[in-house]
Amino acid sequence: MSSPLQQAKAQMSRPRAAVRRRENTRDKIVRFLIVCEGQKTEPNYLNAFVRDCQSEIREEEVRGEGRGTCSLVRRTLALRKEIEARRTNPFDRVWLVFDRDDFPDFNKAIELARQNGLQVAWSNESFELWYLLHFQAPDSHIPRDRCIVMLEHAIRQAMGKRNYHYQKADPKLYRIMETFGDREMAARHARRLRRRFAGDTDYASHHPCTLVDLLIAELEHPERLLKKLK
Repeated sequence: MSSPLQQAKAQMSRPRAAVRRRENTRDKIVRFLIVCEGQKTEPNYLNAFVRDCQSEIREEEVRGEGRGTCSLVRRTLALRKEIEARRTNPFDRVWLVFDRDDFPDFNKAIELARQNGLQVAWSNESFELWYLLHFQAPDSHIPRDRCIVMLEHAIRQAMGKRNYHYQKADPKLYRIMETFGDREMAARHARRLRRRFAGDTDYASHHPCTLVDLLIAELEHPERLLKKLK
């Protein structure tokens, strides 16, 4: 008989079963465009997530652009216009995913996005914070390098593999998070961190902090968004 650890590892190579088909939803689609700063890390995770939580009422297009902050916002606006010119229906929701890093226009990019009706799933300092929150909730500022060290340690403990090394573009990261981490706990940790900065619009000073859970919630439950869009 296989051990619980062996069973968990086996699950990493198998997608979850598709959710039951929802009735009367074929003509009710929430169309997402998601544009990421990173070209592999974020798109790999998000594409794996939307494949795993299949929905009859969600349609998504995830792009990795390799750009930062304000340039990413401008590229997203151009990309939305370009894609919608070829489509019958416009996007219902456009999300940007980017990190704080050392960009001086971080706050400006967030405001520019919102002024143009875009949603922003930003992280301060890095997307890896969302991964770390699957295991623990840090209270103090965590530089990117330190966050990765903490994440690597948490995954090693959870997997029982001392030789595990984190790789940003690893396509297995989503399955690792789902198998050994706790996404619901990560969302709770993210909400708690944001409450510390309620009312403060100097987003560059919000650390650690992430809004990735808001994007995940919409992708997982597009039926809730659909009600708002009616």
